[in-house]
Amino acid sequence: MEDILDIYELPYDEKRPVVCMDEKPYQLLGDAREALPMRPGSDQKIDPEYIRNGTCSIFAFVEPLGGRHHVNVREHRTATDWAEEIRYLVDVMYPDAEKIILVMDNLNTHKAASLYKRYPASEARRIIKKLDLHFTPRHGSWLNIAEIELDVMTRQCLSRRIDEVDALRKELVPWETERDHMSAKINWQFRTSDARIKLVSLYPVFVTTSE
Repeated sequence: MEDILDIYELPYDEKRPVVCMDEKPYQLLGDAREALPMRPGSDQKIDPEYIRNGTCSIFAFVEPLGGRHHVNVREHRTATDWAEEIRYLVDVMYPDAEKIILVMDNLNTHKAASLYKRYPASEARRIIKKLDLHFTPRHGSWLNIAEIELDVMTRQCLSRRIDEVDALRKELVPWETERDHMSAKINWQFRTSDARIKLVSLYPVFVTTSE
């Protein structure tokens, strides 16, 4: 926990950006019956019954201090999907960075081995050498700032039924563009000093005995 909190206190450095990533499973839902359109004095009426069209996964990256954002929809959340997203991070989003400090949770696909499953060894090694990986502790995913980004995305863009992957992508592209245009930043306030007070129960207790 303190490792992650120390990273969030680092000053902005465009050559060593701090980036947080997370994944969100998304249920694709269609309407069982056509909605009744709005009329003067009456809201749109949507039938509570829906059709399940499977699931997909939304990958989100955010640079809290730099205000850069990226979201992508994938049909799966395999090691290959993660590896391809990380290559995009390194080669498209931050090609000139000396090192990308990447914060994420401990999913079993979030590891260097996933890059070797997708790319030849030399390419996998090239990508991993651009990364400084840091993982949130077990049951500590709330420390990942990308969760805040996904929460904003859900409230602003996903508050209705979307039935197809392509439709979901079309919804998220303008949202991402707007977030980048605004350089929307996230001001993280919880510090290590706060953790040692508010989460004192997580720390071991040392008893000093007098001789």
